[in-house]
Amino acid sequence: MKMLTLVIPAAFLFAGAAFAQQPKATAGDPQNRFQLERTEHGVVRLDRQTGEMTLCRDENGTLACRMQPDERAAYDDEIDRLEKRVTALEERLSQTPPNALPTDAEVDRSLSIMERFMRTFMGIVGEFEDRKKPDEPQPNRT
Repeated sequence: MKMLTLVIPAAFLFAGAAFAQQPKATAGDPQNRFQLERTEHGVVRLDRQTGEMTLCRDENGTLACRMQPDERAAYDDEIDRLEKRVTALEERLSQTPPNALPTDAEVDRSLSIMERFMRTFMGIVGEFEDRKKPDEPQPNRT
């Protein structure tokens, strides 16, 4: 049993070294996300996006991959964290009035700010236009 305990980590290390030398798949390439490598005890699966390695075994003609215990704990923790976040967001959304449109005063204030911005910007553009010398050829403005 001791020999088996030593062989599995060694298989992961060997497979990890082999994977490290492989070119990385792009994040947008779902077909090449996983890479499989045979070992004595099954297959090691590398997730090229996350770097996670999982030991897979052939069970009745089907490749069954199981997360290692520490990976499983991290996975469960992430699910719990996301569930709490979703609950908090749903609670906040339920407290928001359904038709919370801005008031006329808020719209007028926003338009006033945009009008001031555009007038200032167009004034700066006008200063550059005034600096042009009519006798000199101007750069192509396309």
